[in-house]
Amino acid sequence: MESDEEIRRVPELGLELPGGGASTSGREAGAGAGGPERAQSSTAQASSRRRVRSPADKEHKRLKRLLRNRVSAQQARERKKAYLTDLEVKVKELEKKNSEMEERLSTLQNENQMLRQILKNTTL
Repeated sequence: MESDEEIRRVPELGLELPGGGASTSGREAGAGAGGPERAQSSTAQASSRRRVRSPADKEHKRLKRLLRNRVSAQQARERKKAYLTDLEVKVKELEKKNSEMEERLSTLQNENQMLRQILKNTTL
């Protein structure tokens, strides 16, 4: 049966010690009831797990990271391009609306001026 510490431990993916996990828990149980020896044993095992990684595994991990980074960068560029395209469409819409409003303003100002002139002429 696994101890509470073994249950809480997060396994490192892709890394297994030779001999499987069952012998590891047996070795840890034989190390003592707990305390510093067990902590040192866990630390030694964790550091030995890191040493197990071969240069080929490191290269594979590096290449996977580079590929993820390239994909992420490409997605960021595509999002930026879509964002800029959207902004350009909005700019054109706003410019069109602005010119329509300027034209309407001019028309209303002319109409207002004519009405004032008519009002001025009728009062005289």
